[in-house]
Amino acid sequence: MNPDRTPEPAEIRSLLVPIEMAGSRFDQVLAELMPEFSRSRLAAWIKSGDAILDGHSAKPKDTVRGGEQIEIRLVQSTVEHARPEAIALDVLYEDGDVLVLNKAAGIVVHPGAGNPDGTLVNALLHRDPGLAALPRAGIIHRLDKDTSGALIVARSLQGHNALVEQLAAREIHRQYEAVVYGSMVAGGTVSASLDRHPVDRLKRAVVADGKQAVTHYRVRARFRAHTQVQCNLETGRTHQIRVHMAHIRHPLMGDPLYGGGLKLPRGASPELIATLRSFKRQALHAEQIAFAHPSTGETLQIDAPRPADLQSLLEALAHDAGH
Repeated sequence: MNPDRTPEPAEIRSLLVPIEMAGSRFDQVLAELMPEFSRSRLAAWIKSGDAILDGHSAKPKDTVRGGEQIEIRLVQSTVEHARPEAIALDVLYEDGDVLVLNKAAGIVVHPGAGNPDGTLVNALLHRDPGLAALPRAGIIHRLDKDTSGALIVARSLQGHNALVEQLAAREIHRQYEAVVYGSMVAGGTVSASLDRHPVDRLKRAVVADGKQAVTHYRVRARFRAHTQVQCNLETGRTHQIRVHMAHIRHPLMGDPLYGGGLKLPRGASPELIATLRSFKRQALHAEQIAFAHPSTGETLQIDAPRPADLQSLLEALAHDAGH
């Protein structure tokens, strides 16, 4: 830690480097143990001295031997300048420790370049100003701007710590539904490591030395040129379902980054064509989330109702297929 810097309110977290991660880079270890934060944020904390290894400053590229103690000071800079905004929220569950939202498609989760306001953080700070004292305004995990569905927000430091630990231990159950291109024969598992695309910084890609990523999927309904699938995450990497489905040549319907443009089935009716053309986002919805309540330990399973645009899409595809 830098002794010359004015202290800021922050959570201090202690972590142990798993023995099986011996030989990994320090920043890779933090990314694995703290998936709720971006790699750039973790690297910044390492460089600023807010993340130390066995009591000493380290560099992001330094390798670990396993068994070291990490101490990290989580500086709350992500919401310091976010202003509260009266944006409607669809609350599925709420108590003193946790809040579960049904995020609408089209809303960005965190403020950033090009999105200083109108985000979920702005809405949460208006609803509960106390969230400003928590890391990332209490938001435990991420959903892409145009992905809808269940999102967990901690409302207390105790709740935040417990939920983050569950996320790192892969104990939070996350289930999605999606519509993909092509008629899939059966379900399966995609195990393919992900990291930034080597050329396009907006995209993720399957890369040999990336972060482990596992998606389980099964077929729910087959249509003439599309399939409705259920996806369960074993890991939660950025764009994971979108990249994995594209990797097996069944990209998500409407995905602007990985879908390859609109594809119309042969002989599609004018009504189906109109529905497909009007669907302007990836057909992905986080329909269910389950976790242990941070205070009681009771398992909470929260279902997020399917949004109207996805319901209309599925009805149009089913009608076209004669279901």
